[in-house]
Amino acid sequence: MSWLVSLAVLSALIFFHELGHYSAARFFGVYVEVFSIGFGKKVASFKLWNTEWRIAMIPLGGYVKMKGQEDMDPLKVSADDDSYNTKRPWQRIIILLAGPAANFVLAFFIFLAVAVGGPQVASPVIGQVVKDSPAFIAGVETNDTIVAINGVKIETWEAMAEHIQFSTSTLDIQVERAGFIHNLTITPKVSESKNMFGETIYKPMIGIGSAGVSHTLAIEDTLSYATDKTIWASTMIFTGLKKLLVGEVPAKELGGVITIVKVTSDASAQGWMAVLFFAALISVNLGVLNLLPIPALDGGHIMFNIYEMIMRRAPSEAMLMRLTVGGWVLLFGLMGLGLYNDITRLMQ
Repeated sequence: MSWLVSLAVLSALIFFHELGHYSAARFFGVYVEVFSIGFGKKVASFKLWNTEWRIAMIPLGGYVKMKGQEDMDPLKVSADDDSYNTKRPWQRIIILLAGPAANFVLAFFIFLAVAVGGPQVASPVIGQVVKDSPAFIAGVETNDTIVAINGVKIETWEAMAEHIQFSTSTLDIQVERAGFIHNLTITPKVSESKNMFGETIYKPMIGIGSAGVSHTLAIEDTLSYATDKTIWASTMIFTGLKKLLVGEVPAKELGGVITIVKVTSDASAQGWMAVLFFAALISVNLGVLNLLPIPALDGGHIMFNIYEMIMRRAPSEAMLMRLTVGGWVLLFGLMGLGLYNDITRLMQ
């Protein structure tokens, strides 16, 4: 059952991505021939708004087929007014950006739904105080609650950690202890730590650990929660992708569709809130990946249109064909590597 939930979530995210392309294309008067969820043999279809809406056998992707655009044959064009390739480059770029943009917008609303559901967030209550650390020297004690840093109200452990991490000087910290407020002055010390990618980093720290206390997110904080999580997810995925491309993260960490389905399946066992949270992460992931400048993806087509805007001419047919074939080879190579890593993880 959890695997069906995973496929349903993935299909829904793909649907919204393609709906973004579809809506922008129709806005600019482009005829959309097919809107498909899945690849391969057609399982079911119906005709609506002069478009064939299709469900295909392999539910691991989707596409919108516009008149005058053929990914497998970039030289196949149409001169009709309702053709994709007769539109101006900036219009085509908007059509291409609409898919990834839909994923980012969808992620925001999913995070908003999670926020409205009242997620538990870590409270700034101190558990362990490291001996001889800046916090220890300043007089911080276990079960102290940090209420403000440099006059800024602190409500979550994450907000407190960010203030400390990006500090450049001494901090004026207010803590609540047994119902009384104490004002402390603490100078963070740059110490060694690990980031989410397992890399050794150095950042300001004061030597405290969380007590593991949490509270329900207030309704007035839902918009900021959704915004912060969308930015956080986008930054994390962009950073992870960059590290993967430059070799800072090993290629074995790359995952494919099986990993996405498995993670969502595991999340479904934890409840719908977990499913929604991971769905938002995957939605952002789809948006980011489709912006890569690979000719087979939206980012590659955007790159061609930017070239046409700057040079006042489209790329030559020979260049277009070579780059498109190269893009498909690269894309299938990445998909193959992701699938290989997925299978390896399952076997282990």
